[in-house]
Amino acid sequence: MLGNFRRGAALLVAIVGLALPFGISAAYGQAEAPAVEYVAPPTVDVPEAGSGGGVDRATLPHDLSPVGMFENADVVVKTVMISLAIASILTWAIFLSKTLELAGIRHRTRALGERIAHARSLAEAETQVARRRDAAALLVQAAAEEVSISAGLSADGIKERVASRFERIESAAGRGMIRGTAVLATVGSLSPFVGLFGTVWGIMNSFIGISQANTTNLAVVAPGIAEALFATALGLVAAIPAVLFYNVFARVIAGNKAAIADVAAETLRLVSRDLDRAQARGPSRLAAAE
Repeated sequence: MLGNFRRGAALLVAIVGLALPFGISAAYGQAEAPAVEYVAPPTVDVPEAGSGGGVDRATLPHDLSPVGMFENADVVVKTVMISLAIASILTWAIFLSKTLELAGIRHRTRALGERIAHARSLAEAETQVARRRDAAALLVQAAAEEVSISAGLSADGIKERVASRFERIESAAGRGMIRGTAVLATVGSLSPFVGLFGTVWGIMNSFIGISQANTTNLAVVAPGIAEALFATALGLVAAIPAVLFYNVFARVIAGNKAAIADVAAETLRLVSRDLDRAQARGPSRLAAAE
């Protein structure tokens, strides 16, 4: 029993000895802790809103409208923009003129085709197209001229020569209708690349400006990049209508060529009919004379 008492007392003394230093430290730590001096962070000058981030605003273009970007652009980019603007104006001018021209050809060809279709002979059809210079009128006039020149010759030879004349007239009419559409094809294919050249040149100048200004501030490089992208936009503005108009004209011209071919076929039928009538009258007259 005495041994147990001694062991309990020894355990109590050990616990007190371990806890005593921590209690003293907790009681007097706050008083003995060294004072820490608060140091305020350094003041940083923040540029005011709209001040350009420390960049001289006098060197930055203020007008980023299309006219302002053109005026502040490099001379090469200006040249690209002017050429694309001229191409766009030319595209719309060709569109207006060719639209009126092709519409007039379609209307006149169909009207003359209906008159020729109701004619009973080549001479009657010729009176319907007197003093006219349309492709359809030229077909009838050429047929009448060839029949007159080849009077007394074989019918097959006359038909072949009339068909040859028709082929040349149709070819000339087709060349006249497609005149000017090659410009639309050129503008539609080259304008995007011309605009891309202006974009590359403008972005290159922007990077040169970054290296010279020793800054990556967006306010410095944004105007030059905007001008470069404006050149690309002008290229698309010129190219898209040109391609669209070219495709529309290709379909309209194909329709007009088909209408002219219909008139040629109808005229050739009149020629064949007149030749057959003349051939049929020949034996009857010979029989009557006998």
